Amino acid sequence: MTNDPLLQPYQLRHLTLKNRIMSTAHEPAYSEDGMPKDRYRLYHLEKAKGGIAMTMTAGSASVSRDSPPAFGNLYAHKDEIVPWLKRMTDDLHEHDCKVMIQLTHLGRRTGWNKGDWLPVLAPSPVREPAHRAFPKEIEDWDIERIVADYADAAERMQAGGMDGIEFEAYGHLMDQFWSPATNRREDEFGGSLDNRLRFSNMVIDAVRNRVGPDFIVGIRMVADEDWDIGLSRAEGVEIARRFAKSGKIDFLNIIKGHIDHDADLDEVIPIQGMAASPHLDFAGEVRAATKFPVFHAARIADVATARHAIAEGKLDMVGMTRAHIADPHIVSKIRAGREAEIRPCVGATYCLDRIYEGGEALCIHNAATGREALVPHTITKSDRGALSAVVIGAGPAGLEAARVLAERGHRVEVLEATGEAGGQINLMVRNPRRKEMIGIIDWRLAELDRLGVGITYDCYADADEVLSRTPDLVVVATGGIPQNPPLSEGDHLVTSSWDILAGTVKPEGPVLLFDDNGSHAGMSAAEVIARAGIELELVSPERFFAPEIGGMNHVPYARAFARSTVRVTINTRLLSVRRDGNGLVATLGSDYDRQARFERRVAQVIVEHATQPNDELYRALKPLSRNLGAVSYKSLIARRFPLEARNPDGRFELVRIGDAVSSRNIHASIYDALRLFSLF
Repeated sequence: MTNDPLLQPYQLRHLTLKNRIMSTAHEPAYSEDGMPKDRYRLYHLEKAKGGIAMTMTAGSASVSRDSPPAFGNLYAHKDEIVPWLKRMTDDLHEHDCKVMIQLTHLGRRTGWNKGDWLPVLAPSPVREPAHRAFPKEIEDWDIERIVADYADAAERMQAGGMDGIEFEAYGHLMDQFWSPATNRREDEFGGSLDNRLRFSNMVIDAVRNRVGPDFIVGIRMVADEDWDIGLSRAEGVEIARRFAKSGKIDFLNIIKGHIDHDADLDEVIPIQGMAASPHLDFAGEVRAATKFPVFHAARIADVATARHAIAEGKLDMVGMTRAHIADPHIVSKIRAGREAEIRPCVGATYCLDRIYEGGEALCIHNAATGREALVPHTITKSDRGALSAVVIGAGPAGLEAARVLAERGHRVEVLEATGEAGGQINLMVRNPRRKEMIGIIDWRLAELDRLGVGITYDCYADADEVLSRTPDLVVVATGGIPQNPPLSEGDHLVTSSWDILAGTVKPEGPVLLFDDNGSHAGMSAAEVIARAGIELELVSPERFFAPEIGGMNHVPYARAFARSTVRVTINTRLLSVRRDGNGLVATLGSDYDRQARFERRVAQVIVEHATQPNDELYRALKPLSRNLGAVSYKSLIARRFPLEARNPDGRFELVRIGDAVSSRNIHASIYDALRLFSLF
């Protein structure tokens, strides 16, 4: 028994939820052919194993053929989804985890050139900037068939063993009818609030008639679009009251804001550098106004805030969605008194950026999420016998390697050349907006302390230093060092983004920053310069700047640049730099016209061209190793021990990981370590 508010059961009509923590609807884009097959099922099953009370699947499942998937959505309009749902619900129910699904018609929030290439529709022909489609105005026959589609889809979900459904009504067709910004109709579906709610009420009635009174039906709804032309707070709360009094809806899942543009989406789903749980108090106000079950999620990333939300009566169920992408075992760790071991969500939003850019959800520092069939969340002891391992480098790759090897039962020592752990993350957090990224390092340091792994700092290890420890395994995680882009002249005149972020070089304007990497390093340096009020031109050879950063992380950079009047130049390449008096002259050109040349006279040229491997130690150790540094990718992918003996005189196994191999990103470095060393 416990007095923890988060661990108290909650009764939602006939449904007993064993605690107050849920994962709200989101689409991880793990579907195959629109079906929730094994990858999708195992992702949700891991949260069930971790003790969560309820997981809301889909984000959202599409009820109609003219609502094609914008980001890997499930096909609720197909009968073949039922057996896949049944397998998933059966598996999750074995862990007393309730399972619901979110249903929607996307309306204008999709593209016409997807799926069956049917016209996108909306209450009025108002374009959504995020997906760029110009919708047709929905007609009476569209409304008739879509209402029937909702009922058919709900019946399929019920047949699939779902405990209930949730309608999606923020940015999708339902609330596109509610909002004055998207509903300009003059017929019985426009104008008054009664008219704007008519479509939603038709859907709810049709679904209730089909699934009966005992099936749970809720709605995730915007109760304030926070938009001068959109749905007001007063009307949004009134809609919530009406649903609560209708007797047809069982819970409200409250959203604040609108999502028609990336900049607006960030206000609804905040990322790092923004306020945590910004809409929690508002959700509590809706609960007080309706006296009705209220769920809510918006960057409630830590247990203390979730506990507060329940204890203070702001919510009945608290959504910790991205937090469960980072650690699906939150509840079991709370129950076991191991809260300190919860892997934190650092707000990087790598997960959602990948979804919105057409990829699948991956956590920046939990490489097992979405790969449950391939790599473990919980590392078990090895049956190969204990090894003595030396890990060189205490960046994210090295720390993850040390953690996994220690969990496997091996003896591990970490050697770090500098006086602190963190590697390139220590540069990232020099941008104050990204300071939460240090959680990636802090969590691993705490885990290594728990596991008894020692770190020797200020140890620039050479081959003799490593060999003196007589290791069985050497892991080279020495990272990379900044490299210049190819220049015809002026290599010695440019400054790296690392120098700006580290503070070893002070920016002096006017500055030209050439970013030939397109990720966070160059953008963070640019943001730091812009916030200092220094004149800056950001130059990219790409057709848009920062292509390796998704839309949600694009927003704070673009906002900082707009506020500082940073000049952004695309489709342009830095060719050379020369000195001219007290300044520099940068020669720029175009990949599209090799004859085009033009110059910029500036005080400073900063370049970002990713890193080259810091692999001197690896090269020295390679001929002394048993495997000569080789890794069998075939065995690695098949989840078999990946090293083979190649040198009979070798004294140890040798592996390099992360940027010591090639310049990639944090997730790739951590994935390298997890999938390799969980096999040792």
